[in-house]
Amino acid sequence: MPSLLSAPYTHLAKAIRELEDAGVALFHYDVMDGHFVPNLTGGTNVIASLEPVLRGRLDVHLMVTNPGRVVPWFDFPSVRSITIHIEIQENLRRIFEHIRGLSKQAGVSLNPDTPVETLEPVLRDVDQVLVMTVHPGQGGQDLIPETLEKVRQLNRWRNERGFGYVIQVDGGIRADNIREVHEAGADEIVAGAAVFDHPDPPRAFQHLERLIREVSGSASLDENGR
Repeated sequence: MPSLLSAPYTHLAKAIRELEDAGVALFHYDVMDGHFVPNLTGGTNVIASLEPVLRGRLDVHLMVTNPGRVVPWFDFPSVRSITIHIEIQENLRRIFEHIRGLSKQAGVSLNPDTPVETLEPVLRDVDQVLVMTVHPGQGGQDLIPETLEKVRQLNRWRNERGFGYVIQVDGGIRADNIREVHEAGADEIVAGAAVFDHPDPPRAFQHLERLIREVSGSASLDENGR
């Protein structure tokens, strides 16, 4: 799915519409508070301005210190899912229940330096798991290869234990590594610079989609699922 962190905000609605016309039904929306990560972006005013024209839906990623307070702000019809971080110091299950109470999918994410085992206690409570393959806060970074082992482990646990979560990957996705990311077990793959830094973003998106479909036809940059 295209990440709006890399989108051109001077003509955001136009850029989104062009991608929707190219087949995009889900966009990734990063929210950063300047405290949990060293950046500040992703307010609710952007979503509110897009609501009247957005045909697709939004996958909201909260990189914030206090998600329990922030989650209600993103109760928009266009929001499909809300993901919070395992590293925060709050009652995660209570927040997941709150997200589901808003009729959204609940997700959990982990940073590159966080062991994947920290997710085990909550894997039955979530609809999706987002593996950060770069250090969050800035776009355009290179994928950290070691993080893909977390994707493989999450895929193994899902198969062995009957978990139902979708595996997402975000960070450093390009045409030269997207197949490896899919083969590791990713169902939904976030791409920012690889789409929006291209002279023709819709064409770039379709090229990335084609690359992962050539592997098995099951993964997507969109919300086609497993």
